[in-house]
Amino acid sequence: MEHAKAPQNNSQDNLPTQATAHKVLNGAGILINTLQDLDVDTIFGYPGGAVLPLYDELFDNHDINHVLIRHEQAGTHAADGYARATGKPGVVMVTSGPGGTNTVTGIATAAMDSIPLVVFTGQVPTSVIGNDAFQEADIVGITRPITKNNYLVKDVNDLEQVTREAFHVATSGRPGPVLVDLPKDMLKTEGHYSGLRKISMPSYNPTKEGHSTQIKKAAQMLSDAKKPLIYAGGGVVLGEAWDELTELAEKHNIPVTTTLMGLGGFPESKPQALGMLGMHGTYSANMATTECDVLFAVGSRFDDRVTGDLDGFSPHSKKIHIDIDPTNIGKNVEVDIPIVGDVKQVLPEIDKQMSKPDTEQWWSTIRQWQEDHPLTVSKSEDTIKPQHMIEAISEVTNGEAIVVTDVGQHQMWAAQHYHYNHPRSFISSGGLGTMGYGFPAAIGAYFGCPDRPVVCICGDGGFQMTAYELATAVEYQVPIKIALMNNQCLGMVRQWQELFYDKRYSHSILKKGNPDFVKLAESYGAAGFRATNAKEMDEVLQKAMDINDRPVVMDFQVEERENCYPMVPAGAALNEMVLGDEE
Repeated sequence: MEHAKAPQNNSQDNLPTQATAHKVLNGAGILINTLQDLDVDTIFGYPGGAVLPLYDELFDNHDINHVLIRHEQAGTHAADGYARATGKPGVVMVTSGPGGTNTVTGIATAAMDSIPLVVFTGQVPTSVIGNDAFQEADIVGITRPITKNNYLVKDVNDLEQVTREAFHVATSGRPGPVLVDLPKDMLKTEGHYSGLRKISMPSYNPTKEGHSTQIKKAAQMLSDAKKPLIYAGGGVVLGEAWDELTELAEKHNIPVTTTLMGLGGFPESKPQALGMLGMHGTYSANMATTECDVLFAVGSRFDDRVTGDLDGFSPHSKKIHIDIDPTNIGKNVEVDIPIVGDVKQVLPEIDKQMSKPDTEQWWSTIRQWQEDHPLTVSKSEDTIKPQHMIEAISEVTNGEAIVVTDVGQHQMWAAQHYHYNHPRSFISSGGLGTMGYGFPAAIGAYFGCPDRPVVCICGDGGFQMTAYELATAVEYQVPIKIALMNNQCLGMVRQWQELFYDKRYSHSILKKGNPDFVKLAESYGAAGFRATNAKEMDEVLQKAMDINDRPVVMDFQVEERENCYPMVPAGAALNEMVLGDEE
């Protein structure tokens, strides 16, 4: 990862426009003007002493929508959800000390999933930095391992350049979070605002075009393959390469499996779609990965939840890997043809040089796997089955919602049983697996896409970590639907304890401490409904869809001991799935 360097202002592109040249403003004014120039329309923040000059500047500003969140961690998750839903960078503004440190989990979440964030933290005045002043924390040092870059502004005249660099770095190459630390005196001191329009950073120049020889080799390898498989990751969504991927897969009739982060990057209605692979992937996707002869990895990083046991991962295949981040290639799995570049640019070049492979026998094998071991949906009139709950949400939203999940069993069921046909429709914490992420991220997704329905699917454990953001959702009349999969336990922890720890349920049962979620919602001014069986579930979903002026909490009391299958046990290979109830 790259870190803070002196701003570089040596490009002719940085010349100011006539209208904005050399305005004299205080640092807060410079920052807000720069954010407007960068088309920032929404900030998620929480005020405090060190950033009061910024909040004073925002008082009369009606061009930027500031969303007052109730906790800085949730604000960072909200900005993350906004970024994933829109493709634009999420922006966070918090005060010094605990304000900054409260953003750390959200920054790490974004870093693991390559999400563009720009986090502005207040800092004590430069004259007392290092003296343990009130609400001082070395947030630059703390966040160095989890940011793509970070800055401590020590000259007000660097502020405009630093801000523009921060957005450029966050959104280019492999996206990621960038932090800008703002000493209070830098926000009050006057400096020059120049209205810069472009940024020149000669030392930072991500490769976009793939090497022509490597592209030619990849095209030939895919053309010759008898059992090819495309393994599509989050880079397809982040790189907005969904059309290019779909065209190549359809044209050459190659099966496609997606990672958790890649969901929506290839329409699941297409016949080439095998669903998700990995620990809770479909049988056909995991078996195809194991048996293929060419594995074409597109914008993925061979995460351990995808590969399982590395010695048993796709052992018969030659491997092609496209990624814009060269450090991702060969990090976990050795590949035969590495291609560093932007997937949106590289995929069409491979497509043009390919001929259609002969995959008839391969498809026959795959269709048999799908027929023998489909994903099944358990249903019961007397209770609510989790898989049925996800299917019902998919039906009532016509598969058109932005689905935001927390982390746990419900996350995997949502990945398996909701049908994603559009990019940026599935939002979840993948790499870090952050409980408490889902609800605030759903708020952020709504602010980014207010014209699309947003459904937050979460468990009773994760929801309680950030349930206080009901205050934010009610204040701003955010009409998201919160589908609470209430099994009165930490479901995924309980499942592992059942399968691998002799049913010793150590501190994973919540039933004695759970609140009445309907009353909790109503106490904030949200709507609350409860369902205990399938009929009530359908009625609650219909009621929820009719409410458009506030959030709705739907307490779906699902079966406690339902497990999520298929499942690849830790340390096992992908073809060693536990099928559980599907056997």
